[in-house]
Amino acid sequence: MNSTVRVLVCDDHAVVRAGLLALLSSASDIEVIGEAGTGEEAVALTARLSPDVVLMDLQLGPGIDGIEATRRIADAGAGAHVLVLTTYDTDADISRAIAAGATGYLLKAERPEELFAAIRAAAAGRPALSPPVAQRVMARMRNPLPTLTARELDILAQLAHGHGNREIARALHISESTVKTHLGRVYEKLGVDTRAAAVAVAKEQRLLG
Repeated sequence: MNSTVRVLVCDDHAVVRAGLLALLSSASDIEVIGEAGTGEEAVALTARLSPDVVLMDLQLGPGIDGIEATRRIADAGAGAHVLVLTTYDTDADISRAIAAGATGYLLKAERPEELFAAIRAAAAGRPALSPPVAQRVMARMRNPLPTLTARELDILAQLAHGHGNREIARALHISESTVKTHLGRVYEKLGVDTRAAAVAVAKEQRLLG
């Protein structure tokens, strides 16, 4: 790894990106080599610029979200480490980000010094977690929650919005029979037998973002 960490910033808010660029410019060993406003743009720029670290927001407006962008960057095997930088700290968000391949998960409320340290750690391939996130991870290790796949979490999120099987199938671009199969697995893992109960348990155990 070079002494200077090359960073790509991805956030759909131009003002936030400008603030991050100004902040990161104050660190002598961190260089911002590009910025992206969408997940698709982040994936493309990562492939073209080969940053050491991609600072990734989770909610990116239209198009793919930060989770899917992280997954695509990790799957590409280009060597870039994704450090999630977000305001969201739900168990579902943390689990999905780590499962997608994120090296670290930082909250935007952290101090600049913590952000700089996390970027350096991520560049070296070391996990970087905000203290509240680390506490959640430890709590889940002590009291494991049902392990749901990313698709099952997507199904749960659709259920929480009151969508029926046909609407879920259309939204996720899968068949209704596939929705039913996933629902059956969700019910079994959560120990419930109705849609309402599944949503209630998911909210209680903070499985929904």
